[in-house]
Amino acid sequence: MADMTYALDAPVATTPAARTARRKALLHWIGVHALGVAAALFFVLPFVFIVLTSLMDGQQTLTRDLVPDHWQWSNYKTVWNTPGFLTWWRNTLVYAGLGTVLTVVSSVPVAYALAKFRFRGRNLSMMLVISMMMLPPQVIIIPMYLFWAKQLDLSGTLWPLIVPMAFGDAFSIFLLRQFLMTIPNEYLDAAKVDGCGELRTLLRVVLPMARPGIAAVALFQFFYAWNDYFGPQIYASENPGAWTLSYGLESFKGAHHTDWNLTMAATVLVMAPVILVFFFAQKAFVEGVTLTGVKG
Repeated sequence: MADMTYALDAPVATTPAARTARRKALLHWIGVHALGVAAALFFVLPFVFIVLTSLMDGQQTLTRDLVPDHWQWSNYKTVWNTPGFLTWWRNTLVYAGLGTVLTVVSSVPVAYALAKFRFRGRNLSMMLVISMMMLPPQVIIIPMYLFWAKQLDLSGTLWPLIVPMAFGDAFSIFLLRQFLMTIPNEYLDAAKVDGCGELRTLLRVVLPMARPGIAAVALFQFFYAWNDYFGPQIYASENPGAWTLSYGLESFKGAHHTDWNLTMAATVLVMAPVILVFFFAQKAFVEGVTLTGVKG
């Protein structure tokens, strides 16, 4: 016992091999964190540049100055009061919000069936979903435009972009299916033993456990709709009252091509909601994306 106590109290011998190992570990730590800081600056500095430019006056933006001499917060008010800007905001919120809700509501049951049901053609259905993910939207844009514009006369609106989301999204179905595969079947069997049907099991058992995956899908869809430029350009370009922020920002930049402070202020107002949403929901987003690859 005395020998053990002496061994514990004795100083650890510092050998050349130990010092070399500690030095390598320190250099590894410094290298990893240096790369992390460099990557963070690579992504953050452009946004900082945009914000600083948006607070300059019109003359200073044409110089090499990086910091405003006078902080022009009125640039944001000028952009906000630009005719049509509030309309673009409203249209984007409707497009992104309603589209996200429709995508989640329509994709969850399909993903649940592909993940937990055993039926003939299940693998074929999954292959069709994956094949739809690989199909570029430009391939079907002409027949889709002819259908919505000529047959249903909905050109000049955002409904050709919103309505299809009520029929599911291939990427959302795939992501949710991968997440639902991580939920043990024992929970579902226990609910069915207690008398729950498939719908009640989905609503009472599966959905609460699938919140991270649903949050990830909702954020993906919200970001896509908020930043979508191709869709509004095809269907809503002829009607300024149906423009979204992404398409309206291009028009704003064309009208203020020399006013870089106003253009940058408009850019900040377009990006700010997306950044805020991701900042507050990043935990659920990362967890949902991470767990989709655990099983499947």
